[in-house]
Amino acid sequence: MGPFVIGLIVFVYVPIAWSIYLSFFESYNTVTPTKFVGAGNYLDMLRDPAFRSSLVTFLAFAVFIVPTTFVISLGAALLVARTRVMQSFFRSVFFLPTACSYVVAALIWKMSIFSGIRSGLANGVLGWFGIDSIPWLSLAEPPWYWLVIVTARLWLQVGFYMILFLAGIQRISPTLYEAAAIDGAEGWKVFRHITLPQLRATSTAVLLLLLINAFQAFDEFYNILSTFGTYPPYARPPLVYLYYTALGSGQDFGHGSAGAVILTLIIAVIAVAQGRILRLGDRGD
Repeated sequence: MGPFVIGLIVFVYVPIAWSIYLSFFESYNTVTPTKFVGAGNYLDMLRDPAFRSSLVTFLAFAVFIVPTTFVISLGAALLVARTRVMQSFFRSVFFLPTACSYVVAALIWKMSIFSGIRSGLANGVLGWFGIDSIPWLSLAEPPWYWLVIVTARLWLQVGFYMILFLAGIQRISPTLYEAAAIDGAEGWKVFRHITLPQLRATSTAVLLLLLINAFQAFDEFYNILSTFGTYPPYARPPLVYLYYTALGSGQDFGHGSAGAVILTLIIAVIAVAQGRILRLGDRGD
């Protein structure tokens, strides 16, 4: 375990500790600052309309992507679990997009599917029905860019969460379903009273991972919406905003680190609250 522990300390814990340290200093273009500002960076970030707007962008993204991914992945897991022929094949097909890089998928969505010109796949399909081409990424109103970002994320992550649900479904004792069949229960009743309660621990873990991944959204937003090193003023999730704050022309590591700490605390609070509400870790889970 030695090499792993050393790597964890050097590449994870030391950067986290140094980021917290930088968040209390005025740190422009240097990672060894000398001017202590206390909680000033945190207050500046909380007062910054752009940072608050990035949190709103996350909420809009999470409100749709979390329940949609949950429902689609659970539905796919139920379908695959009931498949008696070529189950391994369908499991692999659904899971395969997970192996694709977020950057590669974002560029495919941007340049091939939703390119905004007639040769793009989406506009080509619309052309068959006599509908004019839509500039998917060039307009803020209507916000067609959300369709591009959300569909790319769904394609990339549904298969992973389907595997988690499938593992949970396969752990459910067949005797429960046999008893339900004897009592005449079927369909929705079986799902509501047996499958869903037995998947409580898995569902809680999936929701937690989905929320954390939504907070960490960066690759699809940056690679889909940025053009020639610039990024539009809309649809900036927290990590994109912090990227330009800390690594942009200002090299403001102090405010960037403070924003990262605030984001981490928000994720931690949501994770703990969700675990308490759904009672994750209770006896029997």
